Parts: sequence; structure tokens; C-alpha cells
Amino acid sequence: MDFPGNILTDDTYDFMDIERPVAAPLYQTSLFTFPNVKALREAIQDETKTHLYSRGNNPTVEAVEERMAKLEGGEQAKLFSAGVAAIASSILSCVKQGDHIICANDSYVWAKYICGTYLARFGVSATFVDATNLDEVERAIQKNTKVLYLESPSSMFLRVEDLRSLACLAKSYGITSIVDNTWATPLYQNPLAFGIDLVVHSASKYLGGHSDVVAGVVVGSRVLVERIFKTEFLPIGHVPDPFQAWLIQRGMRTLHVRLPYHYASALSVCDFLYDNSKIEQVHYPMHPKSKWYDLASSQMSGGCGLLSITLKSTDRDKIEESVNRLRHFRIGVSWGGYESLVFPSMASPGANPSMIRLHIGLEKTETLIDDLEQAFSVL
Repeated sequence: MDFPGNILTDDTYDFMDIERPVAAPLYQTSLFTFPNVKALREAIQDETKTHLYSRGNNPTVEAVEERMAKLEGGEQAKLFSAGVAAIASSILSCVKQGDHIICANDSYVWAKYICGTYLARFGVSATFVDATNLDEVERAIQKNTKVLYLESPSSMFLRVEDLRSLACLAKSYGITSIVDNTWATPLYQNPLAFGIDLVVHSASKYLGGHSDVVAGVVVGSRVLVERIFKTEFLPIGHVPDPFQAWLIQRGMRTLHVRLPYHYASALSVCDFLYDNSKIEQVHYPMHPKSKWYDLASSQMSGGCGLLSITLKSTDRDKIEESVNRLRHFRIGVSWGGYESLVFPSMASPGANPSMIRLHIGLEKTETLIDDLEQAFSVL
């Protein structure tokens, strides 16, 4: 009788021979083998272009990277295990001890932590600025400034930065510009076309689109992305799982269908919010009533489902009761999936209790508006 181990381990079926699958293959493998030592030697010499070990490159991961590079108009992209990993690696690849970073003060909280706290341990300083004020940004530039980190629209107040002017300013001083483009996605904004050097995304949001993925991506020139790959990605190991990449690729196929619905629904919700007497301010740059609309519409061709509001009430108990009354908005920290979410700032220590962030999902818009109306009735 044959030893059963042979049956279990012999790979007699070559899946590569399957032609034209509708769904892309999933290469859930840790390593790749070679027909001879010469082929192995050549692969080891340049991991940026070969399949040696999935900590470096993987065909499923590369499929997402190629699509992202094309969507953003970049030469190359690199997928990471999380959005913050893509942010950190992009920044780290540009600085050394004694260097200086300028960071938009309304950026994602973990981006600010990397710039202002984490890198301070290694002798890198940071200045936080209102990046919507070009003069303030220029005044913050020092001789050792290496990075200008931006996010447009920004995390909570959805402020819009003049990316063309900021990119031009950064280039004139030899500074690498990096922008988080998660809100607009590559469908509605392409910062590389404005002169920005590197674009980062949280792929956990609209690129995945189903709240089942944690990943990040950076896009830029081949020179910059390969430097990130060699100096940060390979040594630190922010490796995206092939299955996560497969899920992102699945989500990206419907991005052009999902995002317009998020956008249209968010505009309708904003119409309701602007007319609601309980609301002090609505923060959504692609609505015509927004003070950012002219600049936003000159840089973006559309919007997403994320917005925030400032309530007139400062009564923490009433605001908390209002949030708890919501039935179709789930309470949670992320956004970009099919579901509607609410994040009250009061959940974070020291934050303005009147600030509430809403993610408008793919539910029926009228249902969401009715839900908000009944929740605000207690204010």
C-alpha cells in the first residue's frame, strides 16, 4: 500500500493551466520554488521584480498593486497590511535622524502620532500646521524639512487643502509631499496629477468596501515606491495577506458602482442636515453650500459617504442619548463599507462632544434621514 503522505503531498495538478477564470486566482502561498539554482540566484538578487517569498511579492497582491497604480496614474504601488503601515513606511523612507517633517494638523490621528511622537524617539522633529493656509506651511519649512504630510479632505472636519499649490511649494524646497487620498478614492481624485509625490490609502475603506479587510497602499513613482519596498517594507514586514488582497480586488471591481451611490446619498443627507435646526455646521466639502466647495470641485470629481456635523447642543447626556437612539447607523470607528456608521467625538478623551461623524452607507437614503430625524428629536 502506498504511504498516504505521498497522496497528501504530491502536487500532480498544475492550477496554472486553468484558462480564463472569471475570479482572479488566489495565491495563498508563503514561498515559490525554482527549477534550478540559477533561477533561485536571479530571484534573490532583485526581490522587487521576482516571486521568491510572499513577504516580498505575491501574484494576488501584485494584481491589486497594478490596478491601484493605474487608477492613481502612478508608476508603481505597494500594498501593506494596514493603512497606517503604508503611511509610516512612506514617511520613514524619507527621513533620518536630525530631519524635520511638516504635518497637517487635521490628519488621521495615527499619522500625527508617527510624525510627532514615534519619530521623535529617533531625533526627527515635526511641526503641525493648518495645511489650508499656504503661508503657514511655508513659514514652517526649515533647512532640514524632508516631508510634507497632507490629508485632503481631512479626517474629521473634511477640510480641503490646495494640493496643486502645496505640491509646487514642496518641490521648490526639495521636500517630498505625501497625501492621504482615502476619502475621495482614486475614482474621484488623483493627487499625483497635481504634482504630489506619494499617495496613501486605507484600503480597508472604499477599496475593500465590505468591512472585512484591513490593508493600506502607497502609490507613486517607481523610484520612490521601490525605495519604500527595500528600506521599509521588506525589513519591517508590513506584509498584506494574499486573501486580503483577493478581497480588495473583489471590492475594487464594484467601486465605480458603489461610490456614486454613497455620494448621492450623502448629498441628500446633507440637504436634510443643512435644514435641520439642531445642526450648527455640516462638514462635507462636495456639497454646494460648503465653504470648501469651489476648491474641492476643482480637485475632485465626486465625493464619498463620509461627513461630519457639529451640533448646536453641548449637553453630553442628550447627545449620547441621541446617538444611542439611532437604529440604522451602527456605532463604530471606521467607515467605507456598505453599512452606515456613527462615531461620536465624545467617545475620545478631550474631544468636542458636539462633533459627530456619519458614514452614509448603501441603505435606502430616506430610511437614514428618518433615522437621523428621530434621533435628533431628543436634542
